Amino acid sequence: MQFSFRPRGARQLALAAGALSLASFLASCNKGGGDFDKTKSGIEYKIFKNVSGKYERRTDVKDADPTYKDRTGKFLTAYLYYRTGKDSVLEDTRKKFGGSAVPMPLMEVKRKGMPDEAFALLQPGDSAVFRFNADSLFKPQGRPVPGFLKKSGNVIVINVKTDKLISREEELAMEQTLQQKMMEQQQKQMQAYAETQNKKDEVILQDYLKKNNLKPTGKTPGGVYYIITQAGTGVKPKPGQMVSVQYRGLLLDGKEFDSSAKSGGGKPFTYPIGRGQVIPGWDDGVAQLAQGTKATLLIPSSMAYGEHGSPPAIPANSPLRFDVELVDVKDAPAQAQSQPMMPPAR
Repeated sequence: MQFSFRPRGARQLALAAGALSLASFLASCNKGGGDFDKTKSGIEYKIFKNVSGKYERRTDVKDADPTYKDRTGKFLTAYLYYRTGKDSVLEDTRKKFGGSAVPMPLMEVKRKGMPDEAFALLQPGDSAVFRFNADSLFKPQGRPVPGFLKKSGNVIVINVKTDKLISREEELAMEQTLQQKMMEQQQKQMQAYAETQNKKDEVILQDYLKKNNLKPTGKTPGGVYYIITQAGTGVKPKPGQMVSVQYRGLLLDGKEFDSSAKSGGGKPFTYPIGRGQVIPGWDDGVAQLAQGTKATLLIPSSMAYGEHGSPPAIPANSPLRFDVELVDVKDAPAQAQSQPMMPPAR
């Protein structure tokens, strides 16, 4: 597949136009266009075709499309928008993949009542809204319907805006591009979260320092405050070296959630520093300490367990305190450098 690249301004206009097109389609579905049709398997649907920029209800859709066999084995690119019965968004592929359509595999329909059957009714250029009873999607997998879905009408609604058919070879090339776009979107979301949350955490940490009469020895570029309570005389660790740390982890309300005394039976926790095998605040903070140093690390949530936390011990968006002692610093053997290790409180 060949890709054409346009100036940034043109791309933004194209994405905006695509968003307006989807919004127009969603509005037309919500306003009516008649009641839902229904397949024998229970899928409710409305399918539209685009006529001169307006969506008109397709009246030729039957329970199965006899032309579908000509499309099996190919992929239909589309924008998908999943929501609950009360219009809460579950997933929007346009946002997830930076405005790009995604490829849907067109396979022989073996499971009735599932999205595979619904998508088989679509032709390139169609737009549709499908409504599924949540039980029909979860029970065949042996999974209970989540409580929030039950409270939202016990249905899942999928809006689909299709584009074109592509081959397997084109789909493979498209997947690589989509993977890159998804990573870029995730990075943007993480950066936006960190910028917003760090401002909140900074206020909390400053207040904590003041209330506990703590004077920082320094602050890392990542926002970790370190307070040295007993200076060591050894060397500071370098990235890749093995460090052994005695630690006690606390929430800022004083509740202990982990310690080397509990998790390690009194033995220090050992890991290769600067290799991303512990929370970023540890890599950042311990690197400031010389061997033998005892210190307190105050870590913003974005450098700890972030917006998800580490349930049940650590709530979401929790700045943390670690009282640590850097017991040992050694060069890492080759095997240890490549062996994954678990960070504290995981």
